Amino acid sequence: MLEWIFWIVLLLGVYPYVLYPIAVGLAGRIRARPVAARDDHWPKVTVITAAFNEAAHIEATVRNKLEQDYPREQLDVIVVSDESVDGTDEIVARIASEDDRLRLIRQVPRQGKTAGLNLAIPAARGDVVVFSDANSIYRPDTIRKLVRNFADAEIGYVTGRMIYVNPDGSMVGDGCSAFMRYENALREAETRIGSVVGVDGGVDAVRRSLYRPMRADQLPDFVLPLSVVEQGYRVVFEPQAQLAEDALSTGGSEYRMRVRVALRALWALWDKRALLNPLRSGIFAWQLWSHKLLRYLSFLPLAAAVILNWWLLPAGWVYRVGAAGQIIFALFVLASLTGPRVIGQSALGRYCFYFALLNWASAVAFIRFLRGQKQVLWQPRVG
Repeated sequence: MLEWIFWIVLLLGVYPYVLYPIAVGLAGRIRARPVAARDDHWPKVTVITAAFNEAAHIEATVRNKLEQDYPREQLDVIVVSDESVDGTDEIVARIASEDDRLRLIRQVPRQGKTAGLNLAIPAARGDVVVFSDANSIYRPDTIRKLVRNFADAEIGYVTGRMIYVNPDGSMVGDGCSAFMRYENALREAETRIGSVVGVDGGVDAVRRSLYRPMRADQLPDFVLPLSVVEQGYRVVFEPQAQLAEDALSTGGSEYRMRVRVALRALWALWDKRALLNPLRSGIFAWQLWSHKLLRYLSFLPLAAAVILNWWLLPAGWVYRVGAAGQIIFALFVLASLTGPRVIGQSALGRYCFYFALLNWASAVAFIRFLRGQKQVLWQPRVG
């Protein structure tokens, strides 16, 4: 009986990371839903960037959007300053004096990114709204690649490909980059069967008519796409719409960011729990369970499998191999934290460390969720 329980919890733990992507890939081969994108589709676009104390990045980001390979008269940019005090507003105002397509909206008092987006949407002139982070640098054709998908009347939301730049070779940055490559591959597979689950807030676009105001504590990168699905439209991935963004290079910063994202995602799942009902949302309910809820909670069955594995050591060689694997995994994580560098900085060391960080952050976020805690404000690139 104990062995059955072990194998069940082990499968539950690895299912969202391994078995679900395989199942999605197979489903896409059986039931593909192509996107009828057109390169000659040129809707009017408004780019919205929410910024808090981004003086070091905002000029490059704004100019990057204004210089996109897109018809000038069809593109405008809004920066929402969340009560910045470091000169962000002055930089945006100076650029706006040179280019009337740029507008500054100041949010006072500081209320966070979601409230800032709610404030900016009524001022948007575009039929399509693109969301950019304050440090997101797009390729020249990124906006064009994003919006071409809206030629398909079924498409309500499009997310692009985030490429994390990791110049320092840190274990966090490299692990984050590998994780995003994995996520992007999964999003390509999910697009083939309907809609993706989860997007990157730095390179996204939505039909303005489908935007629904959100509470300040809600995660726009998750809640808004779910709202679009609720309205009967698809959320798809456009791999050719790319941005480059620096990966966080310290474990503390990445950990705080992952806790914040996981906590807000758990609240989003609670708010949109009706979508978990397969009778209401069909195959998307399976995706939401698998890609998000079970993944955020996978630390529970994985922890149970670890414990049961040690109890089952006398039951056979497979459990002894499993215990040895646990020890090796722990040694790689420990080496990543304290050395020796030749082990900790190896590819396997970085990936073990990042997997452990993800699951530890999910566990902390789940405890905070059970306590009713929410997070609205945070420091950019610090968490």
